[in-house]
Amino acid sequence: MRYQDDDIKLLIPQREPFIMVDEIEASDDTHAVTALTVRTDNYFMLPDGTMSETGVIEHIAQSCSALMGCVALEQHITNPPVGLIGEVKRFECQKRPDAGKRIETSITFGFVFGNVTIATGESRVDGELIANAQLKIFMQ
Repeated sequence: MRYQDDDIKLLIPQREPFIMVDEIEASDDTHAVTALTVRTDNYFMLPDGTMSETGVIEHIAQSCSALMGCVALEQHITNPPVGLIGEVKRFECQKRPDAGKRIETSITFGFVFGNVTIATGESRVDGELIANAQLKIFMQ
């Protein structure tokens, strides 16, 4: 199912001005494709007109949260789950995205043990890989 605009708020606990996912293009129980159009008023913008690496990590983390929200909705859970980043591993940022660009991120959940999920994310702009990371997420 596709979610966008205000529907995203059903999936993630973040609120403006800190929402870092505009759209979920596709999802299943372990995979999602999300998108974010980088706006000039984004909290993580740098003076050179690019988004900081921290902003890219936050976008990947919120993409994980959106996938967890999709899974929760399918299980008829109405409040989005809250996840905390426990660890960021293997983060590589090849290029910071420019304002106006659309980041498309692919999220895959791997190992799950109790309330801990290991997720991988790859972010692309215009088909070019700009960042990838592995995150350990603790669910509350």
